[in-house]
Amino acid sequence: MGSCVSRKEIVYFYDEEEVQQQIQELKLSEASNPTITYNDQLAITVTALEQETAIPFNLPMVGTGTILDNNLIPNRTQAQVQTYLVDPEGEIDFPVLGKIEVYGLTRKELAALLKERIAAYVKDPMVIVRISNFKVTVLGEVARPGTFSISDEYLSLPKALGLAGDLTIYGRRKNVKVLREQDGKMLQATLDLTEPGIVESPFYYLKQNDIVYVEPNGPQRQAASYNRNASVYISVASVLVSLMVLISR
Repeated sequence: MGSCVSRKEIVYFYDEEEVQQQIQELKLSEASNPTITYNDQLAITVTALEQETAIPFNLPMVGTGTILDNNLIPNRTQAQVQTYLVDPEGEIDFPVLGKIEVYGLTRKELAALLKERIAAYVKDPMVIVRISNFKVTVLGEVARPGTFSISDEYLSLPKALGLAGDLTIYGRRKNVKVLREQDGKMLQATLDLTEPGIVESPFYYLKQNDIVYVEPNGPQRQAASYNRNASVYISVASVLVSLMVLISR
């Protein structure tokens, strides 16, 4: 009886009907849209029908190295778009427009703001904003802990755990911690993957630089306290005892 584990202790989102109802009611665009914060790196591209007029509003491309051809001979230099670093005041220095406060804005809001200001110089401009350093870190009882770069900036907690290879059987599904730095403070939330109400948590959708930690269960913590060399010591001791018995005879 003590060795048995109920399905509710292991399975995520146990009440499937309730989960589906809550997901339908949740506004995903509001929950998953990350806001720009300090030290973010923003890739901003401005285009227009007359592309020449948009050139002053784009950072120049920079070379990052050489690309090898099929014969492993250097062929050409790879170009990469430069990014804007959000400074401690929450601003970026944008070409022509100068300092622009971006802290707390979403990508969509910043794109609309830039489009409005650039329209004074360029006819029908189009602005694309991306957070190029969107990363999360997953630690603890997962198959592949590490830091993961996200390209689409839309990341839920289950998706992050999937990138890390899912929880091991030793991970506590009721004690998944999410650490988030916000306004100079470190916030922490403990989420229960077996509860359907998790989708309503503001930590269900991760933001850039969030840290996810899966706590090990009791048996795994106890196993960590054991000396991993104990079996070796026992084997050596048994050999010595056997030799002593043979010699004494």
